[in-house]
Amino acid sequence: MAKRPQLTGRAAILAVVVCAIAMSLAYPVREYISLRRSIAELRAEKARVEAEKQTLLARDRQLYDPNWQKKTAKERLFYCGPGEKCYVVMERQQAKEPAAVQQQPAPPPWYETLWESVEAADKGTGRRAVTGKESVGQS
Repeated sequence: MAKRPQLTGRAAILAVVVCAIAMSLAYPVREYISLRRSIAELRAEKARVEAEKQTLLARDRQLYDPNWQKKTAKERLFYCGPGEKCYVVMERQQAKEPAAVQQQPAPPPWYETLWESVEAADKGTGRRAVTGKESVGQS
């Protein structure tokens, strides 16, 4: 009896067909997996943006709350409402500091500096700004 070959024609054709099917499915499966990963990343980003949106909406509601406005005005601007007695507690200066250091004037408030600059601009006594076209050496 003749020995049959291990690899028959049918087996070879079946192996080629199986390889062709595996090769044709490899690219779509890889794309499917990458798209699922991309969808998961976008969902995480959407959740992060939604949380940030909720935070900003809460802050927006807080800005229009009159009680929060009054509290903030008192804390930041030292606002005192009508009929209220407000006190400012000053820190004691250390007695060991020299008298010259203690007598240095405090810088003027921002609104005073702003008003002085407006008056100087009105009178024309303010400094002239140097534009990019002018050189420093020319007048």
